[in-house]
Amino acid sequence: ACFRLLCSLLLPALFLSGVLCVSLVVLLWGTRLWIQRKKQLNSAGRDGKQPLVVAFFHPYCNAGGGGERVLWCAIRTLQKKYRNVTCVVYTGDRDATGEEIVEGAFRRFNIKLIHPVKFVFLKKRYLVEASLYPHFTLLGQSLGSVFLGWEALLKCVPDIYIDSMGYAFTLPLFKYLGGCRVGCYVHYPTISTDMLSVVRNQDTRFNNAAFITNSPFFSKFKLAYYYFFAFMYGLVGSCSDVVMVNSSWTLNHIISLWRAGACTSVVYPPCDVQTFLDIPLEVEKSTNEYSIVSVSQFRPEKDHPLQIRAFAKLLKEKRVGQQPSLKLVLIGGCRNQQDEERVNSLKRLCEELGVSNDVMFRINIPFEELKRHLAEATIGLHTMWNEHFGIGVVECMAAGTVILAHNSGGPKLDIVVSYEGRITGFLAEDEDSYAETMAYIFSLSPEKRLEIRENARRSVHRFSDHHFEDTFLLSVEPLFK
Repeated sequence: ACFRLLCSLLLPALFLSGVLCVSLVVLLWGTRLWIQRKKQLNSAGRDGKQPLVVAFFHPYCNAGGGGERVLWCAIRTLQKKYRNVTCVVYTGDRDATGEEIVEGAFRRFNIKLIHPVKFVFLKKRYLVEASLYPHFTLLGQSLGSVFLGWEALLKCVPDIYIDSMGYAFTLPLFKYLGGCRVGCYVHYPTISTDMLSVVRNQDTRFNNAAFITNSPFFSKFKLAYYYFFAFMYGLVGSCSDVVMVNSSWTLNHIISLWRAGACTSVVYPPCDVQTFLDIPLEVEKSTNEYSIVSVSQFRPEKDHPLQIRAFAKLLKEKRVGQQPSLKLVLIGGCRNQQDEERVNSLKRLCEELGVSNDVMFRINIPFEELKRHLAEATIGLHTMWNEHFGIGVVECMAAGTVILAHNSGGPKLDIVVSYEGRITGFLAEDEDSYAETMAYIFSLSPEKRLEIRENARRSVHRFSDHHFEDTFLLSVEPLFK
């Protein structure tokens, strides 16, 4: 009787599941045919006569960060190499015109495009905003990116699709429904083995709240959620025909998660080192004030509080003896109200530590002012844990500051490394080691500091625009065959 009851329940369930699976396959296949028909009607073929449409998915293309510099350099590189290519950018920056966005790229990054770019403006960018998902943010943003990608695909079906902002969940959409060749440039893995270890070890960080670390149940639940997400992330990422990563650190994580080593390569981001190389390098003149400069967006992972605390410790312990006074200059971009609130919180921290008069905030400043601050600085400071690359670190080195970065990620593996057997900068990990290393740098003779600055400057040619162009073209070549 039990067996008959089981069969009477199981068989209909299996039949229904089969029908649903077949229906789903038919629906997806029909959708693909419909999209291909739509593509043919728009005459975007690969026949050599019509231009090849290469689309970049970059919902925040009008922002001023390193990721945007990669985007515009990549487009300019393709325009130089291929005459029969039309570049498209999917963006959610509907508060600006295409002309204003291109002008902004030239003003911020000194990148002038050779041909016009077509912009596809997306209405649903709010679906990838972190603020929309106070819980399960990774999953929420990733699912949101699928809907945003669907909007993009319906508005323009390209021949080649490149995700240049880290929305890996859009890759299968464009590959299997859009019939595109797909590639991606990964600035930072959405999830990493380091993030898994933070939750496993119950460490409190900006992305792992104290109420979770204090609860074994919540920690185990979050770990299970992270493992599930990592599995899904690996599946969608492996759809790529070409994978470009920005550093050795990112490469290690992406290969372990996506298992697509054969089509994965390191393409260092293009840093505008040439612009900083005209800053003269010479032995420092005697001065009444030394400055320490930090260049990074005011985001939580950049860990500005660590910079302020280490600087306060340096002043408090008077490690610099009777040397001239010190000034900490925090330079960065504010994207929204959350960033502005973060800056106000940092200013309150300065008041609490009694260093308000010694810390300067310079927000959204013009490039020439940034350059002037770097030219005057003795130390370039960077404190992000596991920074995936670190364009700001490279810029500080090119400008001739003595760099002090975090002993992890890109700075440790790729940037602040010995060059021709000579030291190029320093690494630290916590408040004490940052304060001690800053004191050590100031204790060096001006001649010794000059030697380190010269070594650093020679080493950063590896991260130039020209080097990026060569490696980028080599990596994307399979997409054009």
